[in-house]
Amino acid sequence: MHIGFWELVVVFVVALLVIGPDKLPYYAKKLGEALQSFRDVSHELTDDLQKGVVEPLQEAQKPLRDAVQPLTDLTDGINADLKGLEQSVRALGKPAAAAKPDAAPAAQPDPAPEQAPAEAPAPDMNYADGI
Repeated sequence: MHIGFWELVVVFVVALLVIGPDKLPYYAKKLGEALQSFRDVSHELTDDLQKGVVEPLQEAQKPLRDAVQPLTDLTDGINADLKGLEQSVRALGKPAAAAKPDAAPAAQPDPAPEQAPAEAPAPDMNYADGI
């Protein structure tokens, strides 16, 4: 919350009218002391939370981070290997693609080969005739 100059002037004039000019310095001093004590208490609470909650949680997380680190390293290694493999596969296609413009156009598939003449059907053999 930002208080501008004119808002501060209005607050001062209202306080002067309500409290009176003789008691205004006394209440201003009390307000300053109250703000200072509020700051002191908030700093103490912040320090207590830091020491009592945040630091123990960070200490509890450290073994977990240490346990996960080898898995993270393994994942990074696998990802690097996969990238290298991908680049190798892409590189395999590049020389073949570069050679195609120099070579003759791709051969058209051979037309269907001529079929051999059908053989004459085998004579019917009737074993009952006694041949």
